[in-house]
Amino acid sequence: MGKKIRCLFGTDGVRDVANKGVMIPEMVLRLARAYALFLAERGIPKPTIAIGTDTRLSCQMLQSALEAGFMSAGADVMLLGVIPTAGVSFAVRQYELAGGAVISASHNPAEYNGVKFFDKRGVKLSDDDEAAIEEYLGDSMLDEWRPTGASIGVSIEAEDSIGDYVKYMLAKVDSFSLSEYKMVIDCANGAMIKSAKDVFEALKPKKAVFLGDKPDGLNINEGVGVMFIETCQEAVLKEGADFGVAFDGDGDRVLFVDKKGRLINGDLILWVLARWLKKKGALGSGVVATVMSNMALEEHLNKEGIPLFRCPVGDRYVYETMQKTNSLLGGEQSGHIIIKDYVQTGDGLCTSLMFLRACDELGLPISELNDEFSPYPQLLQNVRVSSKDKILSHPAFLELLREYERKIEGRGRLFVRLSGTEPMVRILLEGKGLDLGSLAKELVSQIHKIDKELDEVI
Repeated sequence: MGKKIRCLFGTDGVRDVANKGVMIPEMVLRLARAYALFLAERGIPKPTIAIGTDTRLSCQMLQSALEAGFMSAGADVMLLGVIPTAGVSFAVRQYELAGGAVISASHNPAEYNGVKFFDKRGVKLSDDDEAAIEEYLGDSMLDEWRPTGASIGVSIEAEDSIGDYVKYMLAKVDSFSLSEYKMVIDCANGAMIKSAKDVFEALKPKKAVFLGDKPDGLNINEGVGVMFIETCQEAVLKEGADFGVAFDGDGDRVLFVDKKGRLINGDLILWVLARWLKKKGALGSGVVATVMSNMALEEHLNKEGIPLFRCPVGDRYVYETMQKTNSLLGGEQSGHIIIKDYVQTGDGLCTSLMFLRACDELGLPISELNDEFSPYPQLLQNVRVSSKDKILSHPAFLELLREYERKIEGRGRLFVRLSGTEPMVRILLEGKGLDLGSLAKELVSQIHKIDKELDEVI
């Protein structure tokens, strides 16, 4: 039997401009009913499902739709409020729930929103599970299945889900202290604000400066967080801080800045964590990274005798590959990191704490990591297109990619993928001794030409 095809779900759930397309309340309500039916047909007729949100203005509207859909389908709801994505995963496990839902569009601008689901393990659903939920959306049973009386679901608010999440995180660092450090923490005006403040202040740093901690519903990721890392870099230099920590809107990603204002990305974080976990005997078979990770990561891990397994972009695929390879560490260059002994999904707070602890225990100065790593030069380019759904399979586009792969063969690599949310083609060029700027400019020009021809045909 062939693999089921998904239409609504992308790399990380269903996303769109809020109150447009697939992110209208009517669709979100049906999506909730489909997920509840999916659980019921797998032996959980009266599930309890957690809902968490980020700080977007549209979250209240979409939460109402999701909540009504779950209860209409006979599911009970536990409302967690504004909480990081990983906090929802934690709550599902901690409170032994049937599943969870996160209302967030992660790093996207405030006008976007989305829904992603967790199973009872706090793990994001597989492609096949998401495809099955989509099938329910078109099934007449979805409209006919209407519990009544005592079978209708109810909604409750969790007592202190953030407090429980914070306690869990602090227990994982035990007696670790940040008393010697001045630090900057950028919360992206998103879901991580309270968790990050509670955790980092409990570790008593010499000084902690918080950025992006005043959400107004419309400023999530706006000029702050991992998407605007220069804000954190400038603050680190201005404050004379030892390092900076930057999260994204839903808190599942984290990037660091050293005291010289240089970025420490997910590849460097994986490199440090891999050595630390190997020393503790807690690495498993190796490290999982996506196709976007720098070739230098593979070289450095090889020197440590640590295998690297590659997978598609998306922390769901990282987790699935970790399962298949028995790896206990995986992540993305963008800052999604999963340390499987602690969490079951990308968790910016857990990653930041474990990274700091690893540097401390290995005696690695954060300010020197960039000097030791020496990554291959990379250029990431987003190309806005009007025919996103057709361009990747167009013969002229495929031939263009083959042409550029031949140009850089033996010296680097080219990787191209579609954005899961926006009308963009994302290009990664990597290599030593290459004029990446000129190559990218030529490639983008050719892509625009093909896109224009496709648009005229359409």
